[in-house]
Amino acid sequence: MIIVPEKEIAALLGRAEAFEAVESVFAAMSSGVAYNFPVIREAIGHADALYGFKSGFDRSSLALGLKSGGYWPGNADKGLTNHQSTVFLFDADTGKAKAVVGGNLLTALRTAAASAVSIKHLARKHAKVLGMIGAGHQSAFQMRAAVEQRSFEKVIGWNLHPEMLSRLEETAAELDLPFEAVDLDRLGAEADVIISITSSFDPILKVSQVTPGTHLACMGTDTKGKQEVEAELVAKATVFTDQVAQSSTIGECQYAVASGLISESDINEIGAVINGNHKGRTSVDEITLFDGTGVGLQDLAVASKVVDLAVEKGIAISVDF
Repeated sequence: MIIVPEKEIAALLGRAEAFEAVESVFAAMSSGVAYNFPVIREAIGHADALYGFKSGFDRSSLALGLKSGGYWPGNADKGLTNHQSTVFLFDADTGKAKAVVGGNLLTALRTAAASAVSIKHLARKHAKVLGMIGAGHQSAFQMRAAVEQRSFEKVIGWNLHPEMLSRLEETAAELDLPFEAVDLDRLGAEADVIISITSSFDPILKVSQVTPGTHLACMGTDTKGKQEVEAELVAKATVFTDQVAQSSTIGECQYAVASGLISESDINEIGAVINGNHKGRTSVDEITLFDGTGVGLQDLAVASKVVDLAVEKGIAISVDF
């Protein structure tokens, strides 16, 4: 069995590799050769943590396994990231344990890659202003991945705790882009692309605040009860997602579906756009929304890539198991 520790991930996998892996697995999911198993995600009643498992199998790459982990909101005070996870890979031919891979950085990279994939395929070609809702650990990854898909000229941002906006400002400066902290009215009015990456259980962005032609990537809602935007905004948009079943039950679409504003048939797979089976955006005034619920196959795709690279570069740890 191969072990790739968390500390080795940064030197092995970059944004380009993560983007390629995630885009490919979304395409495989839509074509029916890759599928996710039901998600388990629960509050454990300790440390305010949410813990769970995401798993799946890709017949094209033979990636089989699971990611185990969750969200510990108190970790920042301990010098740790709030999201903690580990990916386990298995040999699809025998069922034997194949690899254990640190999943913290991989989660951030694959989540950012998913929103970047949606921007590539759904945002207007001449999008100039990037809006960021949320300034937590993953927001910097989101911004870095997003700016590689369009020629953004400015970043604007909002966070419930304004003192955290320095992360967005510093990341924008690193990318040589001006940054401005704004209220939600201005963010919705000015941004061509909006990424929300929060752990909110109440809607933040309202339908009245979003202008025609905006592309939204809602990346924080991955649990029953979470919500980042109004259900009415979901209903007004043309909606795409990684997996329809998750979108309608634990994703951003859960409230719009439950209230009857949309049905599951109104939710489209981003993989269908990648494969050319759906047109994606059809006009410059259309509001598009990507509901990034996070699927196990994303984790397996990037972890498999890391294992291959670790073996290739001679830094994989091999143990008898």
